[in-house]
Amino acid sequence: MKKILVTALFLGMFGLGYAQSDYYNDYRRSITDLNWQTVAVELVLTTSQKNQLYALNERYSDYNSWEKKYSKNPDYWRTDRYAEIEKILGKEKYKQFKNKYYQGQNPTAVYNRNKNNDVKSKQKISKKQQSKSNNGNAHRH
Repeated sequence: MKKILVTALFLGMFGLGYAQSDYYNDYRRSITDLNWQTVAVELVLTTSQKNQLYALNERYSDYNSWEKKYSKNPDYWRTDRYAEIEKILGKEKYKQFKNKYYQGQNPTAVYNRNKNNDVKSKQKISKKQQSKSNNGNAHRH
């Protein structure tokens, strides 16, 4: 029984963190959740701006290429990506972009909040699992 409890605690500790692949999934969603052709039309982007956005969206097309850049600080993809989008669009169009697609909020803050909500929900699930595994079995060998 101790082995099961230790294993559950061990898995719970690692399950609470926001895994590197979760950061990559957020990164990919930041690309796939928007129709970039529609964004380009609505913001009246130049051909150069569209090409730069499309190239940015293709920059890390797989986990390994993304991981090479962000393995030491996976949170940084948000700041990096949206700063680059702001450079491409310019301040005025970037403001329109934020208002339309992020309800005027900083996209980096939106993804940070989502990350924190995901970690909190994992913690709640883990606590429920731990309490179920500890029901009357804490002192058995």
